[in-house]
Amino acid sequence: MKATLRELLSRPGVLIADGATGTLLQQAGLPRGMAPERWNLENPEAILALHRSYLDAGAQIVLTNSFGGNRYRLAGHGLADQVHKVNLRAAQLARQAAGTDALVLGDVGPSGQLLAPLGSLSFEEVVAAFSEQAAALVEGDVDGILIETMSDLEEVKAAVTGARQVTDLPVLVTMSFDTHGRTMMGVTPVQAAHTLWELGVDVIGANCGRSLPENLEAVRAMREAEPGATLMAKPNAGLPRGEGDTLQYDVTPEIMADYALRFAALGVKILGGCCGSTPEHIRAIARALHG
Repeated sequence: MKATLRELLSRPGVLIADGATGTLLQQAGLPRGMAPERWNLENPEAILALHRSYLDAGAQIVLTNSFGGNRYRLAGHGLADQVHKVNLRAAQLARQAAGTDALVLGDVGPSGQLLAPLGSLSFEEVVAAFSEQAAALVEGDVDGILIETMSDLEEVKAAVTGARQVTDLPVLVTMSFDTHGRTMMGVTPVQAAHTLWELGVDVIGANCGRSLPENLEAVRAMREAEPGATLMAKPNAGLPRGEGDTLQYDVTPEIMADYALRFAALGVKILGGCCGSTPEHIRAIARALHG
């Protein structure tokens, strides 16, 4: 029987997570503007190939293709009535690829809406949306729920509450610090660390963001604020620049591998990549950390 995520979190060493989803699916033919989650239903082989490419590169954790899988974001793509099906299939595909050799995290991104009083949605409505998504991911046999790329602490609380309504699996939360060292809603890494760790989640950290140095500093601040926290980092491969119809990222696998050692030195337990990172980046990270 494979070790659970919580068991692995308690053991020495860094767990390698996967890299970007959207940019690789676009390279595989996903049309610009189409929800990546649609391919869970319409092109499952492409999703399986994505997961397998990261597993072959050394990833021990893959994320389900469900970042925008809540009812509000799916509604914008004509999929509002398929929340359960989209997320269940996302989890099933990731599990099929991972088998018993790797872990699967149910990926939960922001709702795409503003909570009251800034927006029209109540806290309870957002909790219900996240609970609905998490329930389908759990049904698909994930090993934990990753709430990622968050900028608003109230929305984080809603997502954590929603996940806990449907599962006792580990809950992980990462925020995106991309505006002068803060999230889009003004949250600092120190504020995030204190609030997230007090929620009693299993892992906290940073993902996406602007650059490797900024992500490293955010994680360093979180480590100093909460020395006992279990940390995760999934930084972008730099910022994108347009070249014709494609986006290019400047961070090479070699640079990512160098930073992997710096994140590991801060005690980061789970490390992967976000936008622009490829299986080659993950392979470089795995070699740097695991030899």
